[in-house]
Amino acid sequence: MAKNVLGTDLELCSAAPLTGFYRDGCCNTGADDQGLHLVCAEMTREFLEFSRRRGNDLSTPNPAYGFPGLQPGDRWCLCVLRWKEALAAGVAPRVVLEATHISTLEFVDLADLRNAVRG
Repeated sequence: MAKNVLGTDLELCSAAPLTGFYRDGCCNTGADDQGLHLVCAEMTREFLEFSRRRGNDLSTPNPAYGFPGLQPGDRWCLCVLRWKEALAAGVAPRVVLEATHISTLEFVDLADLRNAVRG
């Protein structure tokens, strides 16, 4: 079982909408996950707009891929570098530490993740 940033078993991020690179509800990763979908985050209007402006519209449904579109409050496995970029811009969404993959710590300090929990 994969571990989270706290060193315990990785927990479910979201089953509705179903998230994760492997669409297993968890922020699991592997060699084919080029985007490193590691950070379990709770979407905000500010982050969704930020992501759209950066070329990744997470709000608009895409039925061809079974993607319902995200709303504020939804949990989603984000690419770690996009979350880090949002942190620098002051719009990083809250993080669910128990559901954020331990590999996130290769890119982001635990202190920054903990601060994002408090929002």
